[in-house]
Formats: sequence, structure tokens, C-alpha cells
Amino acid sequence: MLPELNDLNTFRDALRNVPGPDEAAKQGAADRNGQLTKPPGALGRLEDLAIWYAGWRGDARPQIEAPQVIVFAGNHGVTAQGVSAFPPEVTFQMVMNFEHGGAAINQLAKAAGAKMTVHALDLDRPTADFTKAPAMSEDELLTALQTGWNAVDPTADLLVVGEMGIGNTTPAAAIACALFGGEAADWTGRGTGVDDAGLANKTRVVAEGVALHGASDDGLEILRCLGGREIAAMAGAIAAARILRIPVILDGFICTSAAACLDRLAPGALDHAVAGHQSAEGAHAAMLTKLDKAPLLSLGLRLGEGSGAALAINILKSAVACHSGMATFAEAGVSDG
Repeated sequence: MLPELNDLNTFRDALRNVPGPDEAAKQGAADRNGQLTKPPGALGRLEDLAIWYAGWRGDARPQIEAPQVIVFAGNHGVTAQGVSAFPPEVTFQMVMNFEHGGAAINQLAKAAGAKMTVHALDLDRPTADFTKAPAMSEDELLTALQTGWNAVDPTADLLVVGEMGIGNTTPAAAIACALFGGEAADWTGRGTGVDDAGLANKTRVVAEGVALHGASDDGLEILRCLGGREIAAMAGAIAAARILRIPVILDGFICTSAAACLDRLAPGALDHAVAGHQSAEGAHAAMLTKLDKAPLLSLGLRLGEGSGAALAINILKSAVACHSGMATFAEAGVSDG
């Protein structure tokens, strides 16, 4: 059961006291893996994924039957600085597209057999321009975290979180810069496709935001000052999934920035998560390296929405299907050598 998320300290305490995997189930899965009708290690990383998943689900022979995809949407005051090639109105339009089943994520969720929900967070009230003030107040951050926290279905057995928010690669870059250091240019990419002048402007905005609010060891404070409502909601959902022992597949650059705030808040907070893919946003690979997350796929995707992670659901399903469905040598009457 999830505790009531009444304040930010409750969130911090919950994340610092999260459960780990079921070690008995994990060991049982490892033992079974060693008995399956294949040479040792022949399924490569699929074997590790299945054992990892079994540990989090507490079942040495698990199945994936109820994946959930959640898309959160938010608007950003920093778009007034000209950081995106598209206007904020597109966020509203895309939410309608999600709700009518017309977006890429709708198709990918359906193909993966996942239930999909969409949550728009105060789209008519953008966050503050973080070059002038913190993006959110503490109450606004808490409300966004609560949205993600409460959106997770406790009966789900796998979670993907995605986002929609024009301009949101800018706060994601600022979060990465504040968390991991370096120059703003190291973390700032073209997002929706800004030209060279647009990239220079976007890099300036990221640098100004990080300089104003400073680096911090508190992942929630970085999220509050430089993030967005949809980014905070993703963090809330990822944290809730950890408490419920629901494995998570992380999406691209923006989703990973949300996850990175949790990792800073409580090292090990992302042990229940794998990286679904490495996106074409240049700094995503560097962020995954900082978090020690090797991506399952690298297909040049840069859409967001949870699309790369949803695509990776079928990778994890296949890993678990092989692990739980294959016969052992004894069951098949095959010599194990």
C-alpha cells in the first residue's frame, strides 16, 4: 500500500525507506535460469532482465500481464525565452490527440498490451520562467508529485511513464546540469529541432537557470526550481512504483531527468528501473552513464511520450516469457551435458 503523500518530507522519507527486491525469488529465478534448455548465457541480457524482474515481483517464474503506460503533460513558463520550435498550444493539442488515440504512444502501448492513461497538469497555468524564479512553489511541486503518485495502478506489473510539454527539454537539461555539473552546453540539445541560433539561446537559458538556483544535493529542490509539473509527476510515479515493487522502464531524456532527481535524493532509488532506450537527444547517453543504466534499445527516437520505453515493454515481455515458459533440461528430457 502507498502511504498518503501529505508533504514533501513524507515523500523524502518514503523514498529513503523503500523496499528492495525479493532475494529468495531472485535466487529462485537464477537457479531456474541455469536449468533451462539453452547453453549458459545464450540469451544474453534477456537472462539478466528476467532475473531482475522476478526479484522485484517476488516470483521466481513471473509473467507480465498488466503493463501500464502513463503520460503526463505540463506547460513551461521558460518557453517565453524562445527555447522551442513549437508554441505551448501544441501541448493542449497533443493531449487531445492522446485522448483520442491518435499519437504514437497510443499505438505502441496498444501493441505492448498496456493500459494507457493521460494526465494534464494545469496546462493553462505554466510553471514560472526559471531564469527569473523557481519553476514551482513547494505546494505546486507536491501537487505534481501527488498526481504521479496516485496515477500508478497497484495491480500493474510493469510501468512506463512518458510526458508531453512544449519546451521541456530545456528544464530537463537544466536539471541534468544542476545534478551532474559541467557546462550548460554539455547537456543542452536541439529538442524539437531548433536551429543553431535557437540552440545557443537555449543553452544561455539553461546556464542562467542553473546559475540562479545553483547546484544542490537535494533532488527535490532541483526539481522544484528547474523542473516542470509533468517531470515532477513522472518522479512521483516512479517513486510510487518502487514502493509497490512494480518494475519501471525509463523513457528518454526528460523522463531520465525526473528519475535522476530521485537518484540524487536516495541512491539506489532506481534499482527497480531499466532504461528502455537511448534517445537521439545528445546528452541522454551521458545521463544514462551517470545513472549506470544501459539502454535496451537505440533507434534514434526523440519523440518522448514514453514511446521508446513502451517499445521496450516487448523486450522485457520476451525475456520473461523465455524464462518462465521454456522447459528445463529435466522437463524436456534433454541432456545438459
